[in-house]
Amino acid sequence: MGFDRSAIEKEVQHWFFDIYFNHWVDIGAGRRPNEGPEFVLQYWGTPMFATADEPAMAAWLMEGKQIVDFLVMQHEVLMAGGYDHTEVPDQKIFVYNQDGASIEVIWSRQAADNTEIQRFVVHFEVARMEGVWKVVGVQARTTVRDIDNGSIDAAWAQGE
Repeated sequence: MGFDRSAIEKEVQHWFFDIYFNHWVDIGAGRRPNEGPEFVLQYWGTPMFATADEPAMAAWLMEGKQIVDFLVMQHEVLMAGGYDHTEVPDQKIFVYNQDGASIEVIWSRQAADNTEIQRFVVHFEVARMEGVWKVVGVQARTTVRDIDNGSIDAAWAQGE
């Protein structure tokens, strides 16, 4: 059965980068004081599998509270560093079918003066369920600008 790969890619691009990403950044930077971290449940599915190297984790987040706590942990570190915005040096979207895709991205999380607070390369698995896109899996690890040079492929190759 055929599907329009280009149309799905544009849909995922818009949902992830124009809607989800901007919402996440605004909350993390404190620009939406009337919204709490529960906003993330609009974008992250339950359950969701997550791995990371800092902090080291590999876990199923089975309930909304666990997913919100995962976000709060990230935002606390960023807010302590004066988080203001995130630069995206590289991104890739791969469409599997009409209801599944992956997004790979380098997040350069920065303070208002453009000082980098954190840098991660992340692989997101996303699925459309009942007409709504959600993140269902996250694989993340820290990276370093001088090694990855803004390239997802170089970021994943670190340590080889």
